[in-house]
Amino acid sequence: MQSVPENRKISPSLVFFAISSVQIGVGALGFQRIIAKTAGYDAWISVIIAGLATNMIMWIMYKIVELGKEDLGENHRYVFGKWIGGIFNTFFILYFTSFIIIVLRTYIEIVQVWMFADLNVFMFALFFLVLCIYVVKGGFRTVVGIAFFGVVLPSYLIILFGFTIPYADFHHFLPIFDHSLKDLIIASKQMSLTYMGYESFLIYYPFIKDKQKSKKWAHAALLGTTALYLYTTLISFGYYSEGQLQKDVWATLTTWKIVHLPVVERFEYVGIANWCLIILPNACLALWCATRLLKQTYRLPQRIGVYLVGAIAVCIIPIFDTRQEIDLLNSLLGNFGFIVNFIYLPLLLILIWMVKKVKKKT
Repeated sequence: MQSVPENRKISPSLVFFAISSVQIGVGALGFQRIIAKTAGYDAWISVIIAGLATNMIMWIMYKIVELGKEDLGENHRYVFGKWIGGIFNTFFILYFTSFIIIVLRTYIEIVQVWMFADLNVFMFALFFLVLCIYVVKGGFRTVVGIAFFGVVLPSYLIILFGFTIPYADFHHFLPIFDHSLKDLIIASKQMSLTYMGYESFLIYYPFIKDKQKSKKWAHAALLGTTALYLYTTLISFGYYSEGQLQKDVWATLTTWKIVHLPVVERFEYVGIANWCLIILPNACLALWCATRLLKQTYRLPQRIGVYLVGAIAVCIIPIFDTRQEIDLLNSLLGNFGFIVNFIYLPLLLILIWMVKKVKKKT
């Protein structure tokens, strides 16, 4: 691949928003139920464990691009050769396309349940993905610009969780360590869907200026996301009983029902509408990554690839109609994301190290 021109690169500080924006998505609206089923009120420990684990994987990602090639697609070819490397790239194209489908379909389900039951899934997906295509065609800098606004503009929502504090009972957390280490580890694994997305870093790494300076921003983004999820978890666990947590599909949204402002009676509607701005960079970055890999692997121009991937997503999204199907999709992607981040990427680093050592000897 040709080197990326300087005028198409982003400053190191913007890596913070590129990573934060893709980690905060639909998973943030209902992850509490999933982890509470396994580890109860001790699940807040699992949030910290999973967050620290993402920093470990980020360190591995930097080692991959420093020891091998500058992006995932080129590393696949470096390790596996042109044809097998192309197969691995294809898996990741499908992975990022699935990410778009699941994020958007889950958001549409929330809109249907909470606001508009008769919402046309196909039309909403079509208009949303047309917007994503428009953003991606503006280039990677435009995608990161949307990521910046997707983090900054809805950030006021964090403050509104404070409305639950007067009604919270933080004695719920006692006794601490009431669950086994196995339960805590399983709950940490179940946070995969909530934390996933930061692996896109391996695709856009060549588009970063002063790459060494970006390290602190990448780790700061992961720690910031961990702090946000920990805050949300503590607020939710203090507000809900354990039985309520295990039954409430979208605990974060239900929390907003107690927010009453002079000009807004049903604040959860405002929160859901604002969440559209949060999932927009999720879909845009995944679309950019999928089409970037298409360009590298099959020489398909990115301006054409966005229409192809967008069309595939629009056609597949309406197929999944029931809560069980959507929940299964989320579980499958979460499990696959866990395999990619915590099994495949460390293995890829080892393979790159071995290939480099062999090539040096020859």
